[in-house]
Amino acid sequence: MADWEIHGREMATCNCVYACPCQFNALPDKGWCEAAVVYVVERGHHGAVALDGLRMGATYKWPGAVHEGNGTMQLFIDSAATDEQAAALEKIMTGQDTDDMATMWWIFHAMSPNRLPTQRLPISAEFDIAARTGKAALGDVCEFSAEPIRNPVTGAPHRVRIDLPHGFEYRLAEIGSGRASTRGEIELTGIDGTYAQFAELHLSGRGVLEAA
Repeated sequence: MADWEIHGREMATCNCVYACPCQFNALPDKGWCEAAVVYVVERGHHGAVALDGLRMGATYKWPGAVHEGNGTMQLFIDSAATDEQAAALEKIMTGQDTDDMATMWWIFHAMSPNRLPTQRLPISAEFDIAARTGKAALGDVCEFSAEPIRNPVTGAPHRVRIDLPHGFEYRLAEIGSGRASTRGEIELTGIDGTYAQFAELHLSGRGVLEAA
């Protein structure tokens, strides 16, 4: 099994309420799950292949809770990646070279038997974890953005964090409000003023690294 590490950041949004039930071992509040996510690799490697500075993303959809399976997924890899780098990122995001249940990528892939072809396209991502603001585009397939949750009375930004000491994705995430639109094969219809998260990523084939 090839050794790999990813150190970077993520911005994700899904169709659930701000307290995403997945983070609390609960069922999706609307009965199904859909999500868009972008990852920025600040430094990383897969074996001898350097992954520094690359980006990747994904769209997912499940007819019920993630753990019930039968999901559909599609991966997107930075067009700036070489063939070798793209192959390495695809392996990581499909749970290869990874201990069972060790990362969200392993779980999402295991729960998504309906896998659409990976696309290589330009990926843009600008986001600020502390400010809970950002926007991303996976080519012309998916666009999404996030902003702080707002106090319903004053409109002031409301700060909420989720702390997962034993999580398989991150240790601490800042929570915001997200929106998404798609023109791809996976249609995201319910992401509008719903859950968004921002987090640092420190992952390997064995799970979250203590650098998190």
